[in-house]
Amino acid sequence: MAFAYQGDGALDYYPCRYGSSKLLFRGPRRSLDTAFCAVLGGTEAYGKFVPQPFPDLVEAATGVRMVNLGCMNAGVDVYMSDPTVLEIAAKAQAVVVQVVGAANLTNRLYSVHPRRNDRFVSASPVLRALYREVDFADFTFTRHMIQTLYAVSPEKFEQVAIELRAAWVARMRTLLGRIVAPTLLLWVADRPPPPARGLGPVQDPLMVDSEMIAAIRPQAAQYLEVVISEDAKSRGTEGMTFPPLDAPVAAQVPGPAIHAEIAAALGPALMRLI
Repeated sequence: MAFAYQGDGALDYYPCRYGSSKLLFRGPRRSLDTAFCAVLGGTEAYGKFVPQPFPDLVEAATGVRMVNLGCMNAGVDVYMSDPTVLEIAAKAQAVVVQVVGAANLTNRLYSVHPRRNDRFVSASPVLRALYREVDFADFTFTRHMIQTLYAVSPEKFEQVAIELRAAWVARMRTLLGRIVAPTLLLWVADRPPPPARGLGPVQDPLMVDSEMIAAIRPQAAQYLEVVISEDAKSRGTEGMTFPPLDAPVAAQVPGPAIHAEIAAALGPALMRLI
């Protein structure tokens, strides 16, 4: 596989694969022959532009070996469709499962790419009939589509939201049920889970509310809620590594201060679990 030159200042993620998985994870590749904990998650777990993402910080603080299986913009589908990830999780002492958004999954209204879950593939006839005024050929990413549908008609969008909530809860229950190791469900966001139906498709994790979290919490051994402080957010890209052209993207993802807060909360919780 060829990789485009990222420019001066780019961070080397040492991309690696495990077993027969088609997914590229952040490396360096870790041995699975000795005790470890695994992390399943999205952009926060992967740690784009961050030299030491929170799994690395947890390992440094606790001595527990961490295998980072985070994927950029991951939805539940990326793990449900990858047997290798579930095999690795089965060997782990414990598995951290980050709460990821509900928009990046295939459902009865639209489909997404099986590995790049933020990529919109196609709309079903039902969704096209519901939104006759929308040209779905305009969409490449799920977030753009979801936010457009909401802007066009919040009333129609409630039918989309109902489908996404149901699909997400069912898929998360199945994922947690397939992991035989103890699981820690991790919420990372600017605020606690909002009230049911309390927000439109604005804040991450996209389209996930407190009712949905309550529905899956019994499937996990522990639940940890990390609400990022204003101080950590205010530090922006401080300590991040990226080429100048990537500055706008870097400003949109969690920086080292946020990863430090996640690790400070996760480390003790994980130690209690194992």
